[in-house]
Amino acid sequence: MKKVLALIVMAASLTACHQNPFLKEWKTPFGIPPFESIKTTDYVPAIKAGIEQQTAEIEAIVACPDQPTFENTIAPLELSGSILSKVAGVLYNVAETDQTPELDAVLEEVIPLMSDHEASISFNKGLYERVAAVYNSDQSGLTREQQMVLKKHFESFEREGIGLPADLQERLKAIESELAVKTQKIGNNILAESNAFKEKFGISVSEYSTAMTTTEDRELRKAMFEAYTSRGHHGNDNDNCALILDVLRLRARKASILGYRNFASYQLSNKMAGDPGTVDSFLSEIMTSAVKQAKQEIRDMEKIAGHPIEPWDWWYYSEKVRIQKYALEDSLIRPYFKIDNVVKGIFTAAHTLYGVNAEPVDGVPSYNPAVVKTYKITDADGSLLGIFTTDYHPRSSKRGGAWMNNVRDQYFDAEGKEVRPIIVNVGNLPEYLSVDDVQTVFHEFGHALHGLLTKCHYASVSGTSVARDFVEMFSQFNENWAFQPWLLEQYAVNDKGEVIPAELVAKIISALKFNQGFMTTELAAASILDMKWHELSYIPEDVNPSAFIDEFEAKACKEMGLISQIVPRYKTTYFNHIFSSGYSAGYYGYLWSEVLDKDAFSIFVSECVGPDGQWNMDKTVSLAGKFRKTFLERGGGEEPMTLYKEFAGREPDSKPMLRARGLID
Repeated sequence: MKKVLALIVMAASLTACHQNPFLKEWKTPFGIPPFESIKTTDYVPAIKAGIEQQTAEIEAIVACPDQPTFENTIAPLELSGSILSKVAGVLYNVAETDQTPELDAVLEEVIPLMSDHEASISFNKGLYERVAAVYNSDQSGLTREQQMVLKKHFESFEREGIGLPADLQERLKAIESELAVKTQKIGNNILAESNAFKEKFGISVSEYSTAMTTTEDRELRKAMFEAYTSRGHHGNDNDNCALILDVLRLRARKASILGYRNFASYQLSNKMAGDPGTVDSFLSEIMTSAVKQAKQEIRDMEKIAGHPIEPWDWWYYSEKVRIQKYALEDSLIRPYFKIDNVVKGIFTAAHTLYGVNAEPVDGVPSYNPAVVKTYKITDADGSLLGIFTTDYHPRSSKRGGAWMNNVRDQYFDAEGKEVRPIIVNVGNLPEYLSVDDVQTVFHEFGHALHGLLTKCHYASVSGTSVARDFVEMFSQFNENWAFQPWLLEQYAVNDKGEVIPAELVAKIISALKFNQGFMTTELAAASILDMKWHELSYIPEDVNPSAFIDEFEAKACKEMGLISQIVPRYKTTYFNHIFSSGYSAGYYGYLWSEVLDKDAFSIFVSECVGPDGQWNMDKTVSLAGKFRKTFLERGGGEEPMTLYKEFAGREPDSKPMLRARGLID
């Protein structure tokens, strides 16, 4: 410990007039990072100090002369690396929302350092032997959460190749280091291409679907479509073709070294689905139903258009069909869904269902005070659940899409004191929201609730630290409440103070199944494309990257039965989820999790909605309490299917998901 303190003091004194904020205690409200004190030049020294700290902590665990136990091996391993956790919680959040060339340079230096450090832990034989000794000993004295934590650490060593010869371990280390750099570069290129799209057309990529819906000029729609779907594929400095093939080759080599047929097999070996064959069958069944529905949607649009539908026509004419079928125009909806009102809606739902309260907090540190809002989230008894921040509006420095991140995890420290989480929701949304936008806000807050309501002891299983094909269940489950009439009447209000009319609510609910052939097809197509890429075991080195990607995509789309009027939601060169955001061979998880979320919600409907269609709120709150205790509080402290069966009393049923999407009656 003396060595660690000496290192911290040395790092803190690197700059005479500025003490590195990461290397001292944060005496800020709720322990929020002191963003105003953090300089770009602080990150690298803090990362280096953090690496030194955790290295010393790992050495102390390995050097412990006592028989390995959970308390002297796993518990200190869980608490190691506190400086790195602080830096990462700030750096990666800020880099995604307020990117600068200076931050890019920091990441360029930091990512290889972190990759090498993580490899030094993954291949630490002495540490592995202690973890394995605990894993192979009698676990009856451990809590179920401790058993899951132990399993997670043990399997992590096994999955990273601890049992391999030294030369193969070195090859894996080099692969991980190269992957870290290349995936970061892919993400940066996608952001640059998205900004170029905005410069050309005057709209951000997050506004693309709205623009395609409202733009009458068919040639302009075609130009926007072609630019949007070719991002990262222009042969310029931001071209991702060669980078993506490099990443795929590296992933395939990693899988091969570890004894797997391909990277998809490796990725799925510790997920709910288990293997690529299960996922392929799951997606194929959905694709067949979705395409059938999409073909009917085409026929409906062509009756109005009077000409064959092309991909750049879909949004425009589907909106006309929606108006015709439901007398529901986007312009009628948006006035009732101002972003501040929708935020009130997510808080009202959380209060009603789970008893939690949200209170705005002013004057606290923020990485972007002009746009970020901060809330204190408390339980029904007034106890602190965590700090929640929102950053909803687009800017050129922010990557596209919407997401939830932890700035700080929930866990118990070495003194047994609970540390509550700091959660951020980020989006790229307008001031007045569409139906899809509203669902996005509820979706990301579902992730936030998973992080805020957790009651675990160990950070590695708290909150959203669950299997990738399980985690989206809770975000998607929260979407189900967005348009419930009992909630809408409390938050959907226009600028005149008028509550959304009941007849408009009825139209919204009726229209939720509209265009689901298209929506499901493009989502399933992207999921299948992800799987097809990661089921490859080999990609030749002497191919033209651009041509290879084009040919592979065309072949995959033909084999999956994709119709020409629809393209995958994300094509390869801008598929940020699978090449830069941790969803490789995992994008199917959205649909997989939707089976769970829609089935769970069907239980709410069957038990809490009366013959008159009205919700019995007492029953709803009671069942929500069970949902909270079973899922949201326990994080990764139990196997996903065990938790689901505990809640539902049975295996999940896929019919509610297919029914919700209008794919079956």
